[in-house]
Amino acid sequence: MGLIFDENTANSYDSWCRSLQGRTIDNAVEQLILSLLDPKPRERVLDIGCGAGNHLLIFNKLGLDVSGIDASGHMIKKAKERLGHRCTLQRALAEDLPFDDNEFDLVVFINTLEYLDDPLQALREAGRVASKKVFIGVINSLSFNGFKNRFQGYLGEPLFSHAKSFNLWQLTSLLQRAYGPAPVSWSCIETGPSFIEKIIPFKKSFANWKHFPFGPFLGISATMTYRVKTDNIPLKIKLKKAAQPLIDVKTLEDQP
Repeated sequence: MGLIFDENTANSYDSWCRSLQGRTIDNAVEQLILSLLDPKPRERVLDIGCGAGNHLLIFNKLGLDVSGIDASGHMIKKAKERLGHRCTLQRALAEDLPFDDNEFDLVVFINTLEYLDDPLQALREAGRVASKKVFIGVINSLSFNGFKNRFQGYLGEPLFSHAKSFNLWQLTSLLQRAYGPAPVSWSCIETGPSFIEKIIPFKKSFANWKHFPFGPFLGISATMTYRVKTDNIPLKIKLKKAAQPLIDVKTLEDQP
């Protein structure tokens, strides 16, 4: 189940979202979603760990059929206040999704996998309910921001002290364990660490390094592949009454 955000943790997350790091990442998430998921209007998307709905608003703007879950009742309440009837929201666990197989086209984890006790099980559940792609967005553990967040966690910052950290190779390994040889695509946001951004001569070169594996925010998607995919069609014709059996059951029962 992992860390469930209460009011204090939610406030810490809100403060982080308003920071330079948080605003930079939020501004880049939509770009990553477009490049790695290529969503089409009216496709069904599930945001696992939707929080207060920051990214649900992006999906809604893109014209998707939006649903979100979160283990925190506090965060679901905040998301409902922001989005109203524009999406479907419910409290649920990432490791045990209350949905049918292939119920969604796309499933996303954005700053969620880091707070789960069992990321592998959560990915397997996401693959079960996704028919097209699963997307993961995390703060890159090999970036300057990743080191900074871990240091803050060591100092007791509640938002980071309970968080796992991931890099490209760790996520690729997790996806292989969850989905086998599924095709994978990845990219980092087009920015360098915050202290490098201030050095103007280098800023332009960092902006072109989408596949620089040490960028501050990492997005990776896996395309679901199925050897057999079924459509569950309800039976609409009533079965006829069974004919007389070829063997007399009563006769068999009377035999010694």
